Amino acid sequence: MTHHRERIARRQNPFRQETALPTSAASRPSPSRRSAKSTPSKTAAPPARSASSARAAKPAGLPRDAEPMSKVDTAWLRLDTEANRMIIHGVLLLKPTIALEDLRRRVAERLLRFPRFRQRVVETGDSAWWVEDAEVDIARHVVPETLPRRRGRPLEGALQDRLAELAAEPLDPSRPLWQLHLIEHYDGSSALIARVHHCIADGIALIAVLLSITDGGAVPPAQAAAGPKKTPVGKAAKAGSVASAEDAEPEWLADAMVKPIHAWTVREIQERAGSDRSGAAAASPAERLGRQVLEDAAALTEAPDDAKTRLKGKAGRAKRVAWGAPLALDAVKAVGKSMNVSVNDVLLSCVAGAIGLYLRGHGDDTEGQEIRALVPVNLRPLETAWQLGNRFGMVPLPMPVGITNPVKRLYAVHAQTQALKNSLQPALSLGLMATSGTVEKAAQRAMLKTLSRKATALMTHVPGPAQTLRLCDSAVERVMFWAPQAGDMSLGISILTYAGQVQFGLIADAGLCPDPQAIVAHFEPEFQHLLTLALMLPWETKD
Repeated sequence: MTHHRERIARRQNPFRQETALPTSAASRPSPSRRSAKSTPSKTAAPPARSASSARAAKPAGLPRDAEPMSKVDTAWLRLDTEANRMIIHGVLLLKPTIALEDLRRRVAERLLRFPRFRQRVVETGDSAWWVEDAEVDIARHVVPETLPRRRGRPLEGALQDRLAELAAEPLDPSRPLWQLHLIEHYDGSSALIARVHHCIADGIALIAVLLSITDGGAVPPAQAAAGPKKTPVGKAAKAGSVASAEDAEPEWLADAMVKPIHAWTVREIQERAGSDRSGAAAASPAERLGRQVLEDAAALTEAPDDAKTRLKGKAGRAKRVAWGAPLALDAVKAVGKSMNVSVNDVLLSCVAGAIGLYLRGHGDDTEGQEIRALVPVNLRPLETAWQLGNRFGMVPLPMPVGITNPVKRLYAVHAQTQALKNSLQPALSLGLMATSGTVEKAAQRAMLKTLSRKATALMTHVPGPAQTLRLCDSAVERVMFWAPQAGDMSLGISILTYAGQVQFGLIADAGLCPDPQAIVAHFEPEFQHLLTLALMLPWETKD
């Protein structure tokens, strides 16, 4: 009967069997209960062990406080390959310079409040666990860096070269998966290179982390109530723990997938109520939802391979990194307003134009051609970003690189993004990532290979703080980041808005795109074309 009730419960809540709760004092029997004697009934059977408790059981050798990694984060951990490391890289330019010891002290006080930055990853079979590192040595995680200079290579080029080298190197798996490299003296400023494995957090969450270590930055909510605890530099931070997002993974995963479906259904019902559709031929919202789910699932899994260009092929280990001068965010907003499109549409159109110019500059015929970029879609409330982890879906966005007219290309991009707004693909792709985190590694690698054939680039747009931040009394003048590519994708495109500026960055496979700076060089001129056309349009005037 017990097994029957459990089967019913699992059918009612299919996510229940994925639950993996760490042992807590509330769930352990008290000493008095363990010492009490009772006479077992001859007919009594031992309590049945549910699938959820079986999954939560820790392998032998793991400490008692080890936490199971969420299935989505496990998927990102496993995406690591020799060709593409799943490490997010960022650069902060600070003025005036900051000292290494000041930075180490700040990191020990603020960053180590987040449990993930004190924990290393232990893989056992097909699962992964967060294990507290007994001694987080700040000196190994916040390290000094000196840029080697080559004759004829500017200082900015030396920084790009060092970033490319780091992008090809794995993080030390015996320690927490993050590292900061400080170049104390960089053209009158300091340059801080950050490396964080994607299994710890996505871009939105890492912005929350960045805010927490800046001057006056807010501490995690659980810490605000408990108060700070002093942690000496070079020792592990033992501040009170922040609630683990993985403790309730089935709940947040279900919430992230169900909310878009619910919103889609409500929209369909409202549209149906406002129309004159009648009769048996009109499909019900439930029927249309079913078709939408099937269509979006097919778009994710059955789409043909991406277009063959010089940017598509077998990725190698070596990387190239590039960035350009930032754009004024107000100017981008002005173009979007005048053209009646979003800021995101304007920036994506400029990216498509820059890539198209690069391909044509190398003699490729791009007429009528599109390439796909996988675009992350945030599925978490921004106020919970401090919890870290990965809470986003991915959608394949066709990039019209073959359209040379900037206005036509802008509206082609706008049409694509509008279509995706009504799509369930982000929620479905999050579920697909969670599923891939439960299967064997070989099966996940096969899924990754299939996915990477369907896109050429991974493109991320992250909104950063609107005001200039300060770190250790120095102004954070510029922030850049680069998301990793997956599988054999050759380009990682990053767009970040910060302090009234838009920063465009690119990380590329050295064999498939040896000169990414040539793509970056086209980005600002493409925007200027749109800005010029926008200024020629009639503007509304007040009487």
